[in-house]
Amino acid sequence: MKIILVDDEQKFINMLAKRLIMRGIQADIAFTGEDAIKKVRDTVYDAAVLDIKMPGISGIQLKKELKVIDSDLKFIFVTGHGVASKSESNMIEEDLYLSKPLDIEILIEDLNKIIKNG
Repeated sequence: MKIILVDDEQKFINMLAKRLIMRGIQADIAFTGEDAIKKVRDTVYDAAVLDIKMPGISGIQLKKELKVIDSDLKFIFVTGHGVASKSESNMIEEDLYLSKPLDIEILIEDLNKIIKNG
């Protein structure tokens, strides 16, 4: 499984990537939506884990742009800001949504689920 993690919280995303790699999951990181777009153009990923609220391109807008590049890409949204707003919830309703702090086992279980069902 190869995934991309996109979050502006560098310590959080670096630690998450290390924990996933220790469990045999290939995890690339991007700190901005723009960086994620470049990486998805160059590499095929099974899934993207996107922070909803980031400076610049939000996770929801980023999903739209990444889907144009790779229509098979699956998504999980994460946030440290509690519950998604109503408009955000409408945009991510078909995707999985997790709150920070993430439970690594639940994240891996959800990644396996979306990739298997995709």
